Amino acid sequence: MRWSVLDQSPVIAGGEPAEAVRQTVLLAREVEAMGYHRFWMAEHHSSRALADPCPEILLTHVASVTSKLRVGTGGVLLPYYSPLKVAEVFRMLEALFPGRVDLGIGRAPGSDGLTAQVLSGGAFYDFDQFPVHVRETVQFLDDALPADHPYARVKAMPSGPAAPEVWLLGSSDYSATLAAYLGLRFAFAHFINASGGDEVSRAFRAGFRPSTREASPVSMLTVFALCAPTTEQAERLASSIDLRRLLMARGGDEPVATMEEAEAYPYTREDREIIRRERSRAIIGTPADVRDRILALAGAFAADEVMVLTITGDYASRLRSYELLAAAATPGMH
Repeated sequence: MRWSVLDQSPVIAGGEPAEAVRQTVLLAREVEAMGYHRFWMAEHHSSRALADPCPEILLTHVASVTSKLRVGTGGVLLPYYSPLKVAEVFRMLEALFPGRVDLGIGRAPGSDGLTAQVLSGGAFYDFDQFPVHVRETVQFLDDALPADHPYARVKAMPSGPAAPEVWLLGSSDYSATLAAYLGLRFAFAHFINASGGDEVSRAFRAGFRPSTREASPVSMLTVFALCAPTTEQAERLASSIDLRRLLMARGGDEPVATMEEAEAYPYTREDREIIRRERSRAIIGTPADVRDRILALAGAFAADEVMVLTITGDYASRLRSYELLAAAATPGMH
């Protein structure tokens, strides 16, 4: 089983977004040394809690300070961009870092409605065009537009024989169905939706149509996980993400609380129920327990790889969680 990392550049209360970005770079270097396979960065806009609006730029720096780690986007939010431009950016990245680049594509707004409107220039995005734009992006990447396509003469540069891996990301059956139809890789976001993902992922594999890119289905399970030496320590660390998800459920957007701030929050009975419900999207415990639960979930999903997202109320405990999990997963990291 391959183990990989997703990072959202979380901003800790009292800290600066620029520090969150620096911590992402440090984390990438550390998890490479631990043996993780790939490192993806997420795209979010106008968020007080998540600092990275342009993972394709951060990716360039992360790739420059690592040597073996695959680097990618989890993901580029294609509705905001033209397929040609995305293909050009990732062909350039492939030229700079050959054999190490992943293009993960998402369709969620990654922001509130007003920010989405500003990003799209005030134009309403027709989500019915998403499958067309995914296909065009891949065709531009591979210089494979049909001869009768109106853009057939347009080439994404710099040209070359290799191209990045392409993954479709999703938390429902929509992207899974599209990935199967187009013959692309698929990653399911269990950390967003804990219900029905196993059926979605297995349906992707069953309905997969071989393509020039992929002869057989490849799928990944992305989970939120947090581990510490004891269950009690892990539960305390989880208080920060518990409060983060509680506030999100109420439409709030605040930096990630420190553990001390989260423990001091005046929770109501209703708050506790929301936290309990949100916990279904997280795997929390000792390293061995977290490893075993992730592997069991990956088996249910028939996943080829797992990608772990960890957020705590301080960067040191986040790093320690990845370290403990890597040690528990060895020698099964690859």
